[in-house]
Amino acid sequence: MSAFNREPSLNKGSFSPTGRVASPPRVARAASTEETPSRAVLHRELSAQKITGAGGSAHTFSEEEKQAFSEHINFCLSSEPLMARHLPLNPDSMDLFEKCNDGLLMCKLINLAVPDAIDDRALNTNATMNVYQKTENQNLALNAAKAIGCQVINIGAQDLIEGRPILILGLVWQIIKIQLLSQITLVNFPELVLLLEEGETMQDLMRLHPELILLRWLNYHLRKGGSPRVAKNFGSDLADSEIYSVVLNRLDARACPLVNATDPMQRANQAISNARNLGVNVFIKPKDICDGNKKLNISLVAQLFNTCHGLTLEEEQRAAFDLSALTLDDAGDSREERIFRMWINSLNIDGVYIHNLFTDLQDGYNLLKVEDAVEPGCVNWKRVNVEPKSRFKQVENANYAVDIGKSFKFSLINVAGLDIVDQNKKLILAIIWQLMRKYTLQVLQNLARYEGIKEITEDHIITWANAKVASTGRRSTMQSFRDQSLKTSMFLLELVSAIEPRAIDWSVVTAANTKELQMLNAKYAISSAMKIGACVFITPEDIIEVKSKMLLTFLASLWMCDLARTF
Repeated sequence: MSAFNREPSLNKGSFSPTGRVASPPRVARAASTEETPSRAVLHRELSAQKITGAGGSAHTFSEEEKQAFSEHINFCLSSEPLMARHLPLNPDSMDLFEKCNDGLLMCKLINLAVPDAIDDRALNTNATMNVYQKTENQNLALNAAKAIGCQVINIGAQDLIEGRPILILGLVWQIIKIQLLSQITLVNFPELVLLLEEGETMQDLMRLHPELILLRWLNYHLRKGGSPRVAKNFGSDLADSEIYSVVLNRLDARACPLVNATDPMQRANQAISNARNLGVNVFIKPKDICDGNKKLNISLVAQLFNTCHGLTLEEEQRAAFDLSALTLDDAGDSREERIFRMWINSLNIDGVYIHNLFTDLQDGYNLLKVEDAVEPGCVNWKRVNVEPKSRFKQVENANYAVDIGKSFKFSLINVAGLDIVDQNKKLILAIIWQLMRKYTLQVLQNLARYEGIKEITEDHIITWANAKVASTGRRSTMQSFRDQSLKTSMFLLELVSAIEPRAIDWSVVTAANTKELQMLNAKYAISSAMKIGACVFITPEDIIEVKSKMLLTFLASLWMCDLARTF
């Protein structure tokens, strides 16, 4: 399945459709006053780099993380032809930030995390690029980052071009984290049912974020190894390397002997050596373990799990669990679940990151937060049960969410809160689609009011698209979002070209007379849209299957992009 799914972002940060701040109160984020490296004074202070701007403001970033991420990128992208002039990065220099300048490194890192998230044909690859070409690549990187689940807050193309260390490190960490953790789910690893605790169901395990699953995994092997230790965090609990020692020995006793050194640094070095014996490309340093660096420890534990999880599910154990409930029956529904999940994550709602659409919305609380983000102030938070444990409280929340949906005039006939708590997948997908549609049209309405349009309808979007393409002298048209001619992507490519003529290289566009060629055009259309600044949520399959809902959001995002260029 392809990895494309986006949401409109007209500038840095998220865009509220009404311009109001939603409830509940958000955690305040300090505005970035960081100066660009070219105008900054850099000096090393302990294990951090300090950047002092011209205005006297000081910001630090982790030297260890910069080195570790640089080494990881060197290893993973060393065989990528487009990276020949960028790699290897010198971990001890500012290479990581300086070589993000043209956008190619970030795009390739994203494709490493989620293959095919970006169509290489949409990239500008010249050895020397102008600012426009760099900006296109950076737009593509930022929109694709949102598409794979990164929360991109207050970062714009210019920040990446200027190589702002704190912003780049934050984004790179999110991408690497997705690369290492996104597959750690019960769907991909049914053996994780062995981590269930007494009284829990598979649904309880599916609600756990990957970091919590990894902690359980460590503790499972600690128990099996006869250790009294318990891993409660990825920091201080791992600092003495004892947990690493026991777990690695459990995974392969011959290749990973128990750590016997007394010096903390030597113990950490032995643990890292054992991990390498398992075939892990370790980019954490002994000092990072001793210092309890949480990010780098999470990375190492995830690498260990992905390389050799050491969980064996016997046939009789497998028969005791209904593993068929883990997957969606319909491939289209599976794509929608992922798209809607990434759309919610792109809204940057404080305290909300959706790993599984159905389990993470089950208690109604996160669904209410999404509704409040779409229509700020619609939720009376005094009525809401925070972290509801009982089924009764969960149903109360879910009923309230359904009532709010009905107040939005959503189609929710015979839908009740119980359907959400019971994870009725079709109904949950229907609710989220209507929220996504409402949000998209509200953002578009906010921009289109300058054109004198009082209320945006689907017909307005079709009329705009046809007029935009016609303005270039082309004769292609679309009749509706179900128009079968859209499966070739020709009209979509012409529309992108009408917004920005330089965006499309027509020599790579196919005749689209087979399904395979249609897929190529669809991928190129999506990446080209992102390149000009549209953050769209759609997969190539949605285009060639002419999924009207997704095509509506795609065209609406392109119109937003076009309108934003006039401001």
